[in-house]
Amino acid sequence: MLRPLPPEWEAIVEGGVSYRSRLPSDKQDDLGALVQVFVDEKPFEGCGGLEIDDTIRLTIAGYACILLLGGQSDLYPKLRTILVYPHAYWAPCSDRRPDGTVSEGLQPRVGESWTFGNIVLSWEDVCRDASHPGRGRNVVLHEFAHQLDAESGVARGAPILPAAAKYADWARVLGREYEALLSLVEQDKPSLLDSYGAASPAEFFAVATECFFLKPLDLRARHRELYEQLAMYYRQNPAEYFQ
Repeated sequence: MLRPLPPEWEAIVEGGVSYRSRLPSDKQDDLGALVQVFVDEKPFEGCGGLEIDDTIRLTIAGYACILLLGGQSDLYPKLRTILVYPHAYWAPCSDRRPDGTVSEGLQPRVGESWTFGNIVLSWEDVCRDASHPGRGRNVVLHEFAHQLDAESGVARGAPILPAAAKYADWARVLGREYEALLSLVEQDKPSLLDSYGAASPAEFFAVATECFFLKPLDLRARHRELYEQLAMYYRQNPAEYFQ
C-alpha cells in the first residue's frame, strides 16, 4: 500500500517540482511513494558550507523519481551519495590540444554524474531550473539520466532497454538525431535540443531526456521518432500531460 507524503513534504514537492501538478492523481501518488523511498535510501551530503534540509532532499528526489514513474529502473541501484553545492563548483578537467598535448585545469560545473557512486549538483541551478521549466533544462533530470545510462556498465547513450530487439531502432534513431544536432551546432544554427547534447552520445541522451519531460509536445512534433524511442524506454508519455 502506498504511503501518502506527509503534508509538510507534499507542500515542498508541490512547490518545487512543478511537473507533479501535471500528473494524474494516481501518478502523483506513485511519485510520492518513490520520493519517500529515495529519501530513506539515498544519503545527501552538503558541500561548500551548504546544510542539507528537507527542501533540498525532496526537490532533488522529486525530479529524480520522475524518470522512474514507468518502473524501468530499481531506484538507481549504483547510486550511493548525492553531493550538493550551494552554487556552481570547480572541478578538475583536462583538454587535449590538436598537437596531442594535454593541459590540466579547473572548470565551473553545475552537475555531474559518476558512473559508480555519486551525483554532484549545484543547488542554485537546481532551483533556477525548477523555477523556469519552459527553458527545457533541468540539471537533476540530466544527471540522473546519466545514472540510468550507466546502469549498463558505462554511460554511452544506450541504457538498458526492455528487449534486445529494441537496440537496433534505438541506435538508428538516436544516432541519426545526434548527428543532426552535431551538424546544427557546427553550422551555428538553432535547435530544439540543447546544443550541449552534441558533446557525446551520452550527453545527447541526457539532453533529450530533459526535453522529453519538459517540452514533450515540441519534441513529439519536431522529432517524432526520438520521442517514441524515449517513450518506449521510460514507459511514459508526458505529452498527454501537456495537452
